[in-house]
Amino acid sequence: MPKAQIHIVEDDRSLAEVLEYNLRQEGYQTLVSNDGQEGLHKTRLRSPDLVVLDLMLPMIDGLEICRRLRADPVTRNILVLMLTAKSEETDQVVGFSVGADDYVAKPFSVKVLMERIRALLRRRDGNNGVPGSVLVSQGVMVDRERHRVTIDEKLLDLTPSEFGLLEALVRQPGRVFSRSELIDAALGGDSLVLERTIDVHIRSLRKKLGPHAVLVETVRGIGYRFRDPTGAADD
Repeated sequence: MPKAQIHIVEDDRSLAEVLEYNLRQEGYQTLVSNDGQEGLHKTRLRSPDLVVLDLMLPMIDGLEICRRLRADPVTRNILVLMLTAKSEETDQVVGFSVGADDYVAKPFSVKVLMERIRALLRRRDGNNGVPGSVLVSQGVMVDRERHRVTIDEKLLDLTPSEFGLLEALVRQPGRVFSRSELIDAALGGDSLVLERTIDVHIRSLRKKLGPHAVLVETVRGIGYRFRDPTGAADD
């Protein structure tokens, strides 16, 4: 079953619910946002594999969201499938010109949409040569589908919270996460977790990482980041 994370940015809540239900039935992880501002924020925070992006959104429209995602090195490779009521050829051209990977006009068949999503993910995985469920950085391999972390082929025994934190950090090396953002990104916004509890999880995670613990860096007064392999990040 595919385990890619898909972010639905759609202001029609009933349609968003239908899409979320069908995606979960296919085995995908899902996020949902109902306006452009929330959609952009969650995409930057969670870095999903694919965004199903409505064009006509309150706060920030889909075209502007796509432009901003493509302009940001952290999000520029996220797949974007535009979903909109606008079906004129000129609208599609504009969508592709700002970086959309595919374009589906409403009304649409859910089965067709699911196949377009599968096709985009297959193409992405084929181009990268690494399944979308596996994250690798500086010797640390996070397998999201199998819920496993290995270092030099040695399996680490992590708690679900530790796994979620490491996955969030490794997914965006160099990005500084505040403690509240790590609660949202790694543990879920509904988790009853105090911000300082993140420090306890990080200490435990570092202990299990051994010599690789230095990759999880403290940014004083803000939070944590996973070391940027390019060396671009600094305090």
